[in-house]
Amino acid sequence: MNRKSNATLRIAVNAVIAAVYAALTVALAPISYGAVQFRVSEVLTILPFFMPSSVPGILAGCVLANLYTGSVFDIVFGSLATLLAGLLTARFGKRGGSVKNRLLGCLMPVVFNAVIVGAVLTWGYQIQAFTSPVSSYAFNALTVGLGEAGVLYLIGYPLMSRLPKVRFFREFTEKVNR
Repeated sequence: MNRKSNATLRIAVNAVIAAVYAALTVALAPISYGAVQFRVSEVLTILPFFMPSSVPGILAGCVLANLYTGSVFDIVFGSLATLLAGLLTARFGKRGGSVKNRLLGCLMPVVFNAVIVGAVLTWGYQIQAFTSPVSSYAFNALTVGLGEAGVLYLIGYPLMSRLPKVRFFREFTEKVNR
């Protein structure tokens, strides 16, 4: 595959990832947004573990999904959390497919979303579960982190373990990674 067709393939793959992420998030809006969220589309953040070039697609999908909220804080900082998580997940993928690297790859979206989206909810949306802003932040970070952990460890981790065994997936990622 020449360089130009590989670039075209990567652009197409990222466009599909962005569309799937945004569509899943918006279609499941009641559980995708808010103080307690179970954003199923975040399972796509495992893709950089196998295809580092998929980070822009996940970022674009998150930006599109966050446009739905209309909040600049969510669009900028929520998307930043997904970008940082994707970049670090890719780094763990480059280290190899060990159990430790897969677990740490799944942990990145949990940590970044808990910390950053917890702050967005507390100070951007003024979701105050307690009278103390610090306690409210801790609660919001915890609820976001738990939802994210549910998605990544109940759906994402099993996929990370199974996908490399699927011939089509292996061949496809090899082609995209060239």
